[in-house]
Amino acid sequence: MPVAYIVVESKISDPEQFKKYMAAAPEVVKSFGGEYLVRGGRLEVLEGTWQPPRMTVLRYPSYEAAKAMYDSPAYVAARKLRAGATAVFNMVLVEGVDAPV
Repeated sequence: MPVAYIVVESKISDPEQFKKYMAAAPEVVKSFGGEYLVRGGRLEVLEGTWQPPRMTVLRYPSYEAAKAMYDSPAYVAARKLRAGATAVFNMVLVEGVDAPV
């Protein structure tokens, strides 16, 4: 079964409010087998016009695990903590390739 990734583009507009989300989200992510691969950090656009202010990438053991995390009551509650904390927040779930590591 292929792994899955959640990719997030965000622009934090209220760092104090966003801290509340970040206090809650990592435990939910971990409880569904997810792990953060990228959380902010240096970013450089190599091609194209997309200029994401901040990127986050998470890996999950499966598409279903990532979707279950997103739909879970605990993550719904964490998302509410994020309300008003970002000027941009785009999230996509994508299935990885089914190939040996």
